[in-house]
Amino acid sequence: MKSWISLFLPKDEYKEKKMLYFFGEGSVLLMLYLIFMLLGLSWFQLDRQTIILIGIMIFLFYVTLRYIFSGIEYTEVSTKSQYKKELKFISIRGLVALFGYALMYLLLEGIPSTTEAWIDFIGLTICFSVVWGIISFISLKSSYNKNKDL
Repeated sequence: MKSWISLFLPKDEYKEKKMLYFFGEGSVLLMLYLIFMLLGLSWFQLDRQTIILIGIMIFLFYVTLRYIFSGIEYTEVSTKSQYKKELKFISIRGLVALFGYALMYLLLEGIPSTTEAWIDFIGLTICFSVVWGIISFISLKSSYNKNKDL
């Protein structure tokens, strides 16, 4: 019998086990942060929303970074040709994400009417695409380095 958490886990047994470790490690870090904040609340003048938001960010960033640097996303990439093929696919996916994000922004916010709004739109769109590309590239590189050694 599987838990509800299995909805968020990959179907691959190895990846599932690694993700459970990452979630567990992230949970321990979150617990330590909350204990630290509980003990040090008199030193910090933060409101509840900020404390909770920082805790959520600690958990999400930790799990995401562990996943990216673990090298488990691209299990089939072990040769230089597979690496190059996947790199090309990542580039195409990055462009699709760029246009998809731009379209979603325009649908939700409408067409920018001022110069500042256009700068925000272009900046957010490019930042989203660049971050997406960097994350994908790091994950691919980690996976390739791990798999070529196996």
